[in-house]
Formats: sequence, structure tokens, C-alpha cells
Amino acid sequence: MALSPGESPGLLLWHATLRWQRNIATALSPLDLTHVQFVLLACTWWLNSQGEHPNQLALARQAGTDVKMTSQVVRTLEHKGLLAREVDPADSRARRLRVTDSGAELAPRAIAAVELADARFFEPVPLADAVSLLGRLAHPAP
Repeated sequence: MALSPGESPGLLLWHATLRWQRNIATALSPLDLTHVQFVLLACTWWLNSQGEHPNQLALARQAGTDVKMTSQVVRTLEHKGLLAREVDPADSRARRLRVTDSGAELAPRAIAAVELADARFFEPVPLADAVSLLGRLAHPAP
């Protein structure tokens, strides 16, 4: 017996994801960031705050993004003056990523905007339940 659309977890997840993405895009629009730009800026900012200066591959792994797409978005963030790519002293072919002063000022503001959007989106369910469910779906046990 087929499930009705309202009973399909996949379709419900799809609709919830679309609604969440719209909310995030709205929250980031005044900051002139796309969602992917935000994720890569925030990840670089966080890694830098931990004393790390990742290359694009390490950033892509941290963010869970495609390496080629990461490279393109990093170039955009560099063009916006939010990230700098610097030669790795250990390997002149590699570039390490550093958040600029402008990026370091914008990243926490963008994180706060996204956290507020998340809080509003997940308000109908207890946050611990949402985090637990999404964690199990994102990282299933072997």
C-alpha cells in the first residue's frame, strides 16, 4: 500500500528542507551572502579561530562540499574581500585560507543571523529532538 504524500517522510523532508533553505537565504540576503558562501566563510572563520589555516580540500571536507565548487566559491569570497588565499610555506603550490578583517567582522554576524533563522524554523519541535534526529540521519551508525 502506497503512502499518501502527507505520510511520505522523504517528501516531507524535501518540503521542510526547501522551507528552511528559503529562510536561510532570506536571513543572509542583507549580508550579501549565499548559503554556500556563508557555510564556507563560517567554516574558514571557525578553523582559523582554532589556529588552523586550511587549504581548499580541508575546507571542503569540513563543510561537506564538493571540492571544485568550494574552489569557485572561495574565489568569490576572495573577490568580495572576505577571504585571502596565501601561499603555504611548506608547499608553494598549495594555498592556505585566511579570513580577512572584513570576513572576521561579517562571519559572526552571519552566524547569528543563521542561528536566529534556525531557532525560528525549529521552534515547533524541541531543539534536542531535532538535533538528535538530524544527527542520526546525517551520521547513521555503521
